[in-house]
Amino acid sequence: MPDLGKPEILILLIVIFVLFGAKRLPGAARSLGQSLRIFKAETKGLRSDDAAAIPAPVDPTVVPPVTAQPVRDPHADAS
Repeated sequence: MPDLGKPEILILLIVIFVLFGAKRLPGAARSLGQSLRIFKAETKGLRSDDAAAIPAPVDPTVVPPVTAQPVRDPHADAS
């Protein structure tokens, strides 16, 4: 991305001023600020959702409990 110098920034400001005009410029800046604030909050929420979705590491020294299941006789249902 090219660096913006003082002349480029001045030209951009003049173009923005001409496009929006003096009356609509404060409202456009306010709207842009609100949009950026909402975008920042949403990206922060996505990061926290991603962090919550990552499972905790499993400790290999801990053995999960084994639950006993009744043994079915496969021939018991054959009538």
